[in-house]
Amino acid sequence: MAQSPTNVVDEIGIALSNLADAAGGAFTPTLRLGVTGLSRAGKTIFITALIHNLLTGGRLPGFAPMAEGRFIGARLAEYPDATIPRFAYEQHLEALTGREPTWPESTRRISQLRITLKYQSARWFSGMRGPSTVNLDIVDYPGEWLLDLPLLSLSFAEWSAQALERARRAHSATEAGPFLALLDSTDPLKEANDVDAEALAAAFTRYLRESRHDGRALSTLPPGRFLLPGDLEGSPALTFAPLPPPHQAVRHTSLYTMLERRYEAYKDVVVKPFFRDHFARLDRQIVLVDMLRALNAGPEAVHDLETALTDVLACFRQGDSNPFLRLIARRIDRILFAATKADLLHHTSHDRLEAILNRLLANASRRARFAGAETRSVALAAVRATREGTIREKGETLDVILGTPMAGERLDGVTYDGKTEIALFPGDLPDDPEGVFEEGHPVELNFLRFLPPQKLERNAEGAYVLPHIRLDRAIDFLIGDWLK
Repeated sequence: MAQSPTNVVDEIGIALSNLADAAGGAFTPTLRLGVTGLSRAGKTIFITALIHNLLTGGRLPGFAPMAEGRFIGARLAEYPDATIPRFAYEQHLEALTGREPTWPESTRRISQLRITLKYQSARWFSGMRGPSTVNLDIVDYPGEWLLDLPLLSLSFAEWSAQALERARRAHSATEAGPFLALLDSTDPLKEANDVDAEALAAAFTRYLRESRHDGRALSTLPPGRFLLPGDLEGSPALTFAPLPPPHQAVRHTSLYTMLERRYEAYKDVVVKPFFRDHFARLDRQIVLVDMLRALNAGPEAVHDLETALTDVLACFRQGDSNPFLRLIARRIDRILFAATKADLLHHTSHDRLEAILNRLLANASRRARFAGAETRSVALAAVRATREGTIREKGETLDVILGTPMAGERLDGVTYDGKTEIALFPGDLPDDPEGVFEEGHPVELNFLRFLPPQKLERNAEGAYVLPHIRLDRAIDFLIGDWLK
């Protein structure tokens, strides 16, 4: 039977945590922003760019408080929870702006950071009292953890049925073949033993990893901690796999029962604590999506991404932001879905990228709005790695992007050395978003990973200026209303 994400004890714990947050910010209101992303979408880069632009008064014309001259400044503040690792902002900024700029390391665990914002309110009464402040708490966590949340409402039998249906699709034959072969040779009703459980879990994990490669780019393949196990690697809570439904009574000593217990333990000791301690205490959420990988992989990956985003959105605690109820029961009232790496396309395709993301989210967004939450989509690049230009080829003028591909990147038989700047025609996205869902209508993009900008401007105060695409729009949607 499907389970509820939380029980009474969980809800009491969530309420007490929210009350503690409120007491700790009695004089300065606090907005908790969750940042996550699916499959190498650029979470670390987004957070670093967000913080840097707020600290240095970056070029954010679409951020209303700054455009209106009401944004006074920002400073980093000590985070009140000493048990959560701090987001390594300074190290990540050094990676982007050092002598040889590189992309910072990906998110592999939860981290948090507080930045205090000072602004002049646009409201007459509030403005009469002088400048106001608000704490922005940024919660960074791996997208794989987000994909685990739907498991809270699925029994072992239900999850197994879904997982095996995906594994048996024709497109998954190569990646899932070894796991399915092992599963066919294993009797789930046999006496439980760790050797069989570990072998099945290892084969299932290999299948999950191979399905994430660029050529497949699948998203809806939990459990996420199988890919980022951390301290839980090798533990019984991570040693299970989906099994077909039994056709006779199941003994409590069977392999089936053992794996079912471990699946439930995974939800109890891994997924529920994350939901209770972190996810259920968010006010705003941004989900970063690497749409280009899915588009390059084909319609199956696009459909899979649609399913992932729909399932994820259903897990959010959505609703209106009531300042009184918020003391005990936070609700996410704004959710931003961002198609990242827009700098790998010419600006003429940016609106088309947003349109495709809006199509992916159409059904889920309607449900969110009904619950009282506002959703929006944006195509962005938190740090722009390319510039735009034109070239003449065979008498035709082509819109291109200019940048330095990362060492080892390959395209049309050419391997790049990480030092040579090139002009690349990235291709165009279709005008009709429906086309990306249909077999026989491939999206042909010239897709390369580029190094960060190698020469950065400095502003009047000497701080680096990080070029971006539509980051200002994202910031305004996520926090702008709190600075009115």
